[in-house]
Amino acid sequence: MDFLGAMDFRMEDTATALRSHLRELVRAHVPPDFLGAFTEDPADLEVTQRFCRVLAGQGLLCPAWPEEFGGRGASVWEQTVVREEMWAHHEPRGAQYMGVNWVGPTVMRHGTAEQHRRHLPPIARGEVIWCQGFSEPDAGSDLASLRTTARRDGDGWRVRGQKIWTSYATMAQWCFLLVRTCAGRRKQDGLTIFLVPMDRAGVEVRPIRSMLGPHHLNELFLDDVRVDAAEVLGTVDDGWRVVREVLAFERVGMARYARCERLLKAAPEVLGDAWDTVPPELRGRWARMLVHCRRARLLAYRVLSLQDRGAVRPADTAAYRIAVTALDQDSAEVLVELAAHLTGTGADGRRFRRAVDDHWRYAQAATIASGSTEMQRVLLARTLLADA
Repeated sequence: MDFLGAMDFRMEDTATALRSHLRELVRAHVPPDFLGAFTEDPADLEVTQRFCRVLAGQGLLCPAWPEEFGGRGASVWEQTVVREEMWAHHEPRGAQYMGVNWVGPTVMRHGTAEQHRRHLPPIARGEVIWCQGFSEPDAGSDLASLRTTARRDGDGWRVRGQKIWTSYATMAQWCFLLVRTCAGRRKQDGLTIFLVPMDRAGVEVRPIRSMLGPHHLNELFLDDVRVDAAEVLGTVDDGWRVVREVLAFERVGMARYARCERLLKAAPEVLGDAWDTVPPELRGRWARMLVHCRRARLLAYRVLSLQDRGAVRPADTAAYRIAVTALDQDSAEVLVELAAHLTGTGADGRRFRRAVDDHWRYAQAATIASGSTEMQRVLLARTLLADA
């Protein structure tokens, strides 16, 4: 892959073989009607837990991790293939996405030797679920304005406050928690990250019912929760530096374009003869969405290459995030209109309708989650102005 001249994103043969193998594993271990872990049916969560163990047993849950941390030292591009195939098939890793994509790598870079031993092997084996304690009722996109505080208590702290939109909190064993430990000159100063077990006294989770399904969104209340010095990730009062890195990884962790492309490509085959009844204007929009899938994929690959070289900037991830979340929503609208042309009640048609409905529901939150589109544009504009 050459980023100095023309960009060449052709995958190596090993990545192509890996993609085929992952699809075989999905066919063998994931039911055809599976639409993710966050449904009313507990069996869907168990599917993801079993499948994670299958992937981990073959070194495919986090292949790009170093061998000493439970990976197999594969390239970032092989890890990208895993991300793409998992997201295209409605994420059969379930809630492991968070631990594998960014909690684990962040602990790797900023954690102590003891934190490495305690947290990385269970993530690599697919045995533990993490949630993220970031957003608050008055600090969503403006994360640095958070008001959850930790006050000194002997050799540890006591944490009080509230988090919201906390995905996976009802099923998670650990929380990657950002709190304010002191007042700084800037609101980004004085923030600290704690790695907190969810069964700790004073931690309360209240689910938020939404169209995204159960388990996905929650409120998290912290009532005088005790945390120890050994549970600090990185340096006290310097958490914002780590969080900026975390957000960059989170914003490219979901290969949203892969699901969009898979559903769009499936439409003509599922519709069959009914494809001829689709208006030319709608077919034109369908074709444009496929082009936009390729654009988002290329942007993702560029950011991943920059991350691999340690040269990524907030503007790089912001540009990708803007493109891929717009694609998520625009493609969902096209797919809903295409699904309306389905005739008959065959199994393939029913699965397609359900998959499109699921994609549409999740797409509605795409331009808000992990930082709104407006905030991404601000990040991009600041960098462009600074470079001008």
